[in-house]
Amino acid sequence: MLERIIEEAPAFFGYYNVVFLLEALLATFLLSVIGCLVGFLAGFAMAAVRRSGGRALAPARWLILAYVEVFRRIPFLVTLLLCFFLFEVLKLGLTTFQVAVVAVCLIASAYIAEIVRGGLDSVHHNQWDAAATLNFTYWETLRWVVVPQAWRVILPPVFSFFVLFIKDTALASQIGVVELTYAGKVLNNKGFSAALVFGSILILYFALSWPLARAGSWMEKKLAPSRHR
Repeated sequence: MLERIIEEAPAFFGYYNVVFLLEALLATFLLSVIGCLVGFLAGFAMAAVRRSGGRALAPARWLILAYVEVFRRIPFLVTLLLCFFLFEVLKLGLTTFQVAVVAVCLIASAYIAEIVRGGLDSVHHNQWDAAATLNFTYWETLRWVVVPQAWRVILPPVFSFFVLFIKDTALASQIGVVELTYAGKVLNNKGFSAALVFGSILILYFALSWPLARAGSWMEKKLAPSRHR
């Protein structure tokens, strides 16, 4: 096997193959970044609304609860295929990459909403009550009292989800998105060794996920204040 890898390496790492892999890496990167950013913003907003009180937002809370429960229980591949066929029926003219973006945003926002909700609930009720005695509004309480204390609880699972999420974007290859896994299949079908092709794909996935994991560890230390009483 090693002899075959050494023999094929010069042709495999030719100009056009490298460009093809970099384009696939960019597609995976964009899917991951868009999914993480939109998922985090939407998930945080949904968790904040879900944690709020009052009758005015009750319908929104029920809708958010239903959304989170449904999309956390549907496999990503099923969501991806549902989006693909739904957009085909509606004839919206979206590319497969745009369909994949919609699917990853739906899934990411549902999972992150639940993670953030758990982080907000981890803050002791005394903190909420103290803010209420100071006449803070609900949103002021979140901004100045609760969220700064909840960061240490929210950040580790959020970044762990992001790292797992990068790998889940490989399922976008099932609808024809040219990302890393799809590129690996194409190059393997051209006759290159599976060990060489998917070993290279493994390294590229690691290159995407490792800095994200390190960034999460850094942010956890820098942004989250101590929660010792």
